[in-house]
Amino acid sequence: MTDTDSPPRTEITAALIQDLLRDQHPDLADLPVRLGARGWDNQLWRLGDDLAVRLPWATDDADALLRKEHAWLPHLTPGLPLPTPVPQRLGEPSERFPRPWLVTTWVPGTPADHSPATRGAEAADSLAAFLTALHRPAPDGAPAGRGRGGPLSAHDEPFAEGLASATELGLIPDPDGARAVWRDAVTAPVWTGPALWLHGDLHPANVLTSDGTLCGVIDFGDLCAGDPACDLASAWILLPDDDAIGRFHRAYRPAADPATLRRARGWALLRALGGLHIGEAGVRGRPGGKPTWGPPAARSLRRLVATAADRDRRA
Repeated sequence: MTDTDSPPRTEITAALIQDLLRDQHPDLADLPVRLGARGWDNQLWRLGDDLAVRLPWATDDADALLRKEHAWLPHLTPGLPLPTPVPQRLGEPSERFPRPWLVTTWVPGTPADHSPATRGAEAADSLAAFLTALHRPAPDGAPAGRGRGGPLSAHDEPFAEGLASATELGLIPDPDGARAVWRDAVTAPVWTGPALWLHGDLHPANVLTSDGTLCGVIDFGDLCAGDPACDLASAWILLPDDDAIGRFHRAYRPAADPATLRRARGWALLRALGGLHIGEAGVRGRPGGKPTWGPPAARSLRRLVATAADRDRRA
């Protein structure tokens, strides 16, 4: 989609949301509305005590992502061991707001980029249980993942560009170590198992914490099917220490084979590079920047490079 045919931008306010509800879901229109968060693709507004409204605002493809969540999540999330937002109503484009929007259940908690997990054992067990339950074979027709869950080699060019840019900005203390992690990951055998359901975007802003451990998973816009290594990468950026990462790997079932763990480190490296750039943009006050994304990305990068150095010493 080009800039000339992008959806028009509409200022999102509590009054607008109440008008949208009054037009399409009048039984919800009298509930109080207050801003929850402005995310990457959508704004999240709290609706009463138990609901939320998600409206696309910053990216052109958010419309399709919301419709995907509405179509698939009600069948997928029952039985998951961590709370997730469950779509309740779909709002259609109108003269008031020219894009689709979604009413979901509200999931309480604080995003992990603002309040990282500190209780490593509990967080590791929660993450392993969640991904064990989620990673089941997806049916024919499951959504594609915008490159996530596919071959890691398809991301060679973005990795090289991201590493060069981050190095130029002074965000990468050991670019050779990062390249070693990538080479090891991208040369690992590819996934040959069934395409499994994936969250596809498990980074700290999409995982909620309370009392030092994980308490919810949100934003399934990148829900897709493919290689579980894409989601297993989350241990490197969500868990507080190496002991917790090891515990996660031991608890996840079926246990990931060595090739999958190698690919997971590559996915974690890509996510860390993205977080570093977005965090740096936030520090500099640039549009779309989020300063809270930088610190967990930097910690993840240090861990990943250290694993490569350890393997080299043992070789």
